[in-house]
Amino acid sequence: MSAYSYAILEAPSTLGLATEGVERLPEQLLELGLADRINARHAGRLAVPPRQPTPDTETGVLNAEAIASWSPKLADAMEPLLDAGEFPVVLGGDCTILLGSMLALKRRGRYGLLFIDGNADFFQPEAEPNGEGASMDLAFATGHGPTLLTDIEGHSPLVRTEDAVALAYRDHKDQEEFGSQPLPKELKALDLPLVREMGIEAATREALDHLLRPELDGFFIHLDADCLDDAIMPAVDFRVPGGLSWGELEMALRIAMGSGKAVGLEVTIYNPRLDEDGSAGHGLSEVLTAALEHAAR
Repeated sequence: MSAYSYAILEAPSTLGLATEGVERLPEQLLELGLADRINARHAGRLAVPPRQPTPDTETGVLNAEAIASWSPKLADAMEPLLDAGEFPVVLGGDCTILLGSMLALKRRGRYGLLFIDGNADFFQPEAEPNGEGASMDLAFATGHGPTLLTDIEGHSPLVRTEDAVALAYRDHKDQEEFGSQPLPKELKALDLPLVREMGIEAATREALDHLLRPELDGFFIHLDADCLDDAIMPAVDFRVPGGLSWGELEMALRIAMGSGKAVGLEVTIYNPRLDEDGSAGHGLSEVLTAALEHAAR
């Protein structure tokens, strides 16, 4: 019997971006056979409300009202999967889908977050040049930002700051240039330079040590494709040099899944429109398949 029973949920939101294209992520990964290869059932596709061209005047965030009203719908779609003991594989979409995913878990108990992303996503609205929520999602999820987006259903924070780990981010120059707020000291931060110093295996195990504390009921995995080296994953809207190799990402996911305490995973930001030869999507599909298949044995 498999250790995990996977259910794929499509959440093709672009509400957190000024650009489009990432809404095709689920379609592309499914066309590459991800569901069949990990023996996952298809649990549906969420409709996403229309986008607005300019940021909300009150919060300074693009589509703030839509994100706040749509996130509970994603949580509602995840709940029956969790109730059935299934492992949701949520295919985004941009990074603001994190709010719906963590809301589903906050309704149930105290869960941690393994945040694997090329960017720390901790901007505040006044420092984000385009008002894109996809640059602020970790901040919102941990209760830092406008109440509309941090206190959904009165559940602020969706994940406690001390229960989150940011792994392999490398956007330090952009944080400095635009004046992003620093990560709180309570949030465990293992940036890419530290990952390089420690090695991916040791860094991931340190992250897991933090997330396997007895007071947590489990943890959720956020995976942004831009955590990967720009040379192998150019199909993202905001490119930063460097990043993880395919092998490093696969190892991190295998270690996380192997803990037995991961309760779900979301994949964001891969943009098929920017994947000219299809190699980025193929590589992402291969890594996900290898890590999830391994965990299901």
